[in-house]
Amino acid sequence: MVEELLTAAAAVGTAGVVYVAAAARIVKQYERGVVFRLGRLMGDVRQPGFTMIVPFVDRLSKVNMQIVTLPVPAQEGITRDNVTVRVDAVVYFRVIDAASALVKVEDYKFAVSQMAQTSLRSIIGKSELDDLLSNREKLNEGLELMIDSPAVGWGVQVDRVEIKDVSLPETMKRSMARQAEADRERRARIINADAELQASKKLAEAAHQMADAPSALQLRLLQTVMAVAAEKNSTLVLPIPVELLRFLERGAETDAERRPPPALGT
Repeated sequence: MVEELLTAAAAVGTAGVVYVAAAARIVKQYERGVVFRLGRLMGDVRQPGFTMIVPFVDRLSKVNMQIVTLPVPAQEGITRDNVTVRVDAVVYFRVIDAASALVKVEDYKFAVSQMAQTSLRSIIGKSELDDLLSNREKLNEGLELMIDSPAVGWGVQVDRVEIKDVSLPETMKRSMARQAEADRERRARIINADAELQASKKLAEAAHQMADAPSALQLRLLQTVMAVAAEKNSTLVLPIPVELLRFLERGAETDAERRPPPALGT
């Protein structure tokens, strides 16, 4: 009798161990467990840690709650100003309702990917090329709103959307390069003209000052000679002031006026 009781107890213990092994589940910290009993959603979502289900009756599905990085393949489209571009992006999203992510949509990752591609093509058609190149923050916000609106009903929240790269045709790149080069050349010419204007004003002021004090011109000439001599050159060029030439010219004219006219031949 005792042996039979021991055998029965061992059998019950073994069955209990098998039942616990079949019913025990571990949900990780970054996961949530959703239980389906005979195909029907049961109760609340299971939190991280140890949990039990009914073997052969319940099915536990684990949903990852971490942020998912989803690259969006490059989409080709025509902007509002009729420029063909290829734009790719990246979407950061996470599941906020594990039950809805499993029940309301077949594959939430694939659904978010298709919605991101469609929204990206729509953004390309509504935007101009300058906005795609320089005003990406506003486009990112609009793209995030377009993806997040339907994704909320799937238990998914879009955290961030970033446009990664905008590819342009080679002809458009050359045109933009020529435009940038022409603009830089225009600004360089304006700067040079402004510098010439300022220099001419300063030179005119210096000329008026030297006209009032002719000795200043001689001092400036001596400073130039000293600057040239400091370089230890074998040849020294001395400029002749224009005033000196004019002085000599006036002296020659005065001598010519004082000289008596030549006598007539006899």
